[in-house]
Amino acid sequence: MASPLPKDPSSRLLRDLTHSLPMSLLRAREAVVQRFREVLSRHGLTEQQWRILRALDGREGLEISQLAEQCQILPPSISGILKRMEQRGLVLRKANQADGRSVLVALTKDAQALVEQIKPEVVEVYAEIERILGKRKLEQLYALLEELEMGLKERTA
Repeated sequence: MASPLPKDPSSRLLRDLTHSLPMSLLRAREAVVQRFREVLSRHGLTEQQWRILRALDGREGLEISQLAEQCQILPPSISGILKRMEQRGLVLRKANQADGRSVLVALTKDAQALVEQIKPEVVEVYAEIERILGKRKLEQLYALLEELEMGLKERTA
């Protein structure tokens, strides 16, 4: 449980590192992602590759810039990841029929089958998280994280 904020405003400037928001978020992220890594590593996938598979699942394809944004992967990094996924036969690039100047990335049939194979295991990780927090707290956590993200984006816009 996190310690309360100090009453003295001058001591609120920097909390103890172990109780800082960035560190708390990093530790929580690592704990959550580690559970998913266990599933993904059994299938020879990285977290970034899974994010790409998830983003493309059920779609005809996405432009690389859209894919990078949705997956929160920097454009220079996504190029190498996609190249390795192409070599493995998980994604393919195809001309965008709506805009001949761009290229879409799409899942191969093998990738679609792999996603379907992994989904039940991923759903079980989500169920485990829900058992830990409860449905109400989990929904509240999603809402709070979204509120924080939107609020900070508004301040920088």
